[in-house]
Amino acid sequence: MPAPTTATTVPARRRRKKPPAIGFVSLGCAKALVDSERILTRLKAEGYAIAPSYEGADLVVVNTCGFLLSARAESLEAIGEALAENGKVVVTGCLGAEPERILAEHPQVLAVTGPHQTDAVLEAIHAHLPPPHAPFLELVPPHGLKLTPRHYAYLKISEGCRNRCSFCIIPKLRGDLVSRPLAEVLAEAESLVAAGVREILVISQDTSAYGLDRRFEPTSWRGRALETRFLDLCRELGRLGVWVRLHYVYPYPHVDQVVPLMAEGKILPYLDIPFQHASPRILKAMRRPAATERTLERIRTWREICPELAIRSTFIVGFPGETEGDFEELLAFLEEARLDRVGCFVFEPVEGAAATNFPDPVPEELAEERRARLMALQEKISAERLAAKVGRIEPVLVDGLDEEGRTVARSRFDAPEVDGRVLIESAAPIPPGTLLEVRITGSDAHDLVAIPMDDPP
Repeated sequence: MPAPTTATTVPARRRRKKPPAIGFVSLGCAKALVDSERILTRLKAEGYAIAPSYEGADLVVVNTCGFLLSARAESLEAIGEALAENGKVVVTGCLGAEPERILAEHPQVLAVTGPHQTDAVLEAIHAHLPPPHAPFLELVPPHGLKLTPRHYAYLKISEGCRNRCSFCIIPKLRGDLVSRPLAEVLAEAESLVAAGVREILVISQDTSAYGLDRRFEPTSWRGRALETRFLDLCRELGRLGVWVRLHYVYPYPHVDQVVPLMAEGKILPYLDIPFQHASPRILKAMRRPAATERTLERIRTWREICPELAIRSTFIVGFPGETEGDFEELLAFLEEARLDRVGCFVFEPVEGAAATNFPDPVPEELAEERRARLMALQEKISAERLAAKVGRIEPVLVDGLDEEGRTVARSRFDAPEVDGRVLIESAAPIPPGTLLEVRITGSDAHDLVAIPMDDPP
């Protein structure tokens, strides 16, 4: 007679793993209670269990109050109790708006978020206690589906734009700037690195405006008190141990604070700044920063701090009202700035853009001629700057093979698809995603040629 079925004989595929459990301490007013309900609802929908005690919880969330001194004291006491009884604590709520106060007394908390930051709370929980098994959802990898090769990925930090350039309709299409919560961005970055990404390319409509719409709200990550701002984002990304490349950086003054991170090797010495023009008159018509001399001075300062800094930019020629004198100012700017990579576009009227109705349009043939002159000058500058790299030893990231079967890589100074390449002369195949050192042996106006350091000179 067959033995009765017991828990130990149930096939593995039929056993259900116990879902992770969240303990919850909710303090303060009814508004805070509603916030707690929303968080708990989201957690339950994701399959988490709600634990009635510290002992049964895998992680505890403390929703704090910070209205009165007594309420602050009660919140800090509750955090301390949760740490003592459980050890894994995420803090949210009103006192979370002052993460430095919490971290000064309880530095071991996993994360601190402010009030009404449900998404940030969920991201912090996901980072330390992943959601339970969901067979249908797990058809999608944790980092999402990507259209880029496995070794690099784009990290979008915000939507929309706060600028109102006269040639652009992005704010009409995508709205004003909306920055993602810092913890959410950093959690995605960590997920990408865990999935094998070796290079993160930070993108948005205006990357250096990150956090302005949130008024640099305080938060925390991995026990560190942070603010939702461009500098703190760059610092945290620089801790991940992968290449971090900054794109679409509007030249606000606080960009100066990030350049030392490049000099220290924390993020790549690369800035993608769309200057668009150099004539103050045209820049004013474009509704762009118009202090060209100050821009040149800042570029010189950046290169003093980080001599290896590569700068990519884009420019528009043929903007309505652009004279030959305006264009000559642009060429003079390029001669002095000596940018590493440049893209140039002829102005095109866009329905809904203010500049479409500006007077004195530049004839298309003349605009194309100016574009060709600008690119000829930049090709000369680029060739000179690349030639200066011959003989140097550089780290490169391998992308794959070109149509001729040559190994193609990129240096720290080259973004995928828009910049140049490093063509590696090596008999042995090198897998995509490999990071290796090469010796630069040749160059032209766009690309470098190199051999692996393991090969003889």
